[in-house]
Amino acid sequence: MVASPFSPSESPDQTLARDTIFALSSGAGKAGVAVIRVSGPGVKECLHRMTRRRHSELPADLPKPRRAAIRTLVHPTTGDTLDHALVIFFQGPHSYTGEDVAELHTHGGVAVVRAALDALASLPQFRMADKGEFSRRAFDNDKLDLTSLEGLADLLSAETEVQRKQALRQAEGALYKLCERWRTSMVRSLALVEAVIDFGEDENIEEGVYAQVRDSVYQLAEELRGHLADNRRGEIVRTGIHLAIAGPPNAGKSSFLNLLAQRQVAIVSDQAGTTRDVIESTLDIGGYPVVISDTAGIRESGDTIEMEGVRRAKERLAQADLRLILVDAHALLDGGQVSCHPAATDRLTSTLQHIGIGPVPGSSSAWPVNPDLIVLNKWDLVPPSARPRLLEQLTRHHPLARDGHVVPLSCLSQDGFTALLDRLTGRLRAAFDTADLANPGITQIRHRQHLRGCLEALENFLELEEADVVLAAEELRRAAHCLGQLTGRTGVEQILDALFSQFCIGK
Repeated sequence: MVASPFSPSESPDQTLARDTIFALSSGAGKAGVAVIRVSGPGVKECLHRMTRRRHSELPADLPKPRRAAIRTLVHPTTGDTLDHALVIFFQGPHSYTGEDVAELHTHGGVAVVRAALDALASLPQFRMADKGEFSRRAFDNDKLDLTSLEGLADLLSAETEVQRKQALRQAEGALYKLCERWRTSMVRSLALVEAVIDFGEDENIEEGVYAQVRDSVYQLAEELRGHLADNRRGEIVRTGIHLAIAGPPNAGKSSFLNLLAQRQVAIVSDQAGTTRDVIESTLDIGGYPVVISDTAGIRESGDTIEMEGVRRAKERLAQADLRLILVDAHALLDGGQVSCHPAATDRLTSTLQHIGIGPVPGSSSAWPVNPDLIVLNKWDLVPPSARPRLLEQLTRHHPLARDGHVVPLSCLSQDGFTALLDRLTGRLRAAFDTADLANPGITQIRHRQHLRGCLEALENFLELEEADVVLAAEELRRAAHCLGQLTGRTGVEQILDALFSQFCIGK
């Protein structure tokens, strides 16, 4: 029988946690500088054996913590010089992982990095780090909570400025601090309720304590309710804001998508019905991540494939976070002119009704959807003398065209494109900006589920009478447990495994 390498009280995971881990933390491939991170109980031994002062054959003393030092990097067994490196030592627990940590800043050549990693691997109980293992050790050593780790993962994958700011706020612990404040309030209330249970008839318990707890829980429930009423803006910013472009055939939707993307994304043709399916493109508009969907022109057709495209267009329009409707501005005119009667307004209404915007008289299947912007494309075909009157008539008489909802544009000449981008950015900021929120936004479905569970427990508490004080205490425990799951205090192993699999090796 082969003896187990682990002591009876020690699991394989605990033994792995004793290992010193290392990895390349900077990008792979040739670079000016490479950063190799080392963390664990063997860091000091590593620095003693692998670094020397320049022009010296003796092992170097440890660098002063958090002070960069130039050292000659050598192989721990052969003594061969590997490189001249900048070495930084972070003494635990005042480090990213809470353990002793070293960073070796070497030249970024592939051979240099490989030689340094091979040298580290030759040391006893040293091994390459798994994905996210440095951050996992930081979590295990109470240097980071689960919400901060999720913010860090979002920060690493952020592609726009707004995503970066939101992720950085969470990575710095803003959501954790808020949840801990709520949790502290709940624990304090729970302590008072349990005191009522244990010493309810004792004269040392002040009269009205339970009423004070109810007031505190009520205020907390109101705060949670307000926090949840955020229109999911944090989650939408994290994953991308869905903007649907819709309109009748030949309104210029594909040309507009190509103009926004500054490249050929969709096929453009004079033939109506060219776009048959939904075409998506992800863009950065004013710092916001926007997933733009170019949809088929909405009209009645005997073509089965085109009608499927129309069905998908209507479905995407209904599900979108923002809706941009393109219409042919020239088609709103009466013989190239704006009539004295509101004919242009009627034509716009008819066009919008045909694509499902606004109520359709006499139709039981109408699905009214309001646009966020109406773009009058082909503005170059509208005579200059008719332009002011057309805009004035639409903005004055059409209910969906008021309050700056109408923007003229020529995809051909790009006139009006800058003004349209400014207007679109304003719509995005008004609907999805999270920087002005008093509290950090909810960025994950998981957060929302735990907060709803917490609120439900608090509401259950408020429905109970003082005579049901034992049940009331249990509801407070459940509320605190929900917040504990949110921040990672309890029952989060599966979440951690899924989270760290998204991290790169070296983080």
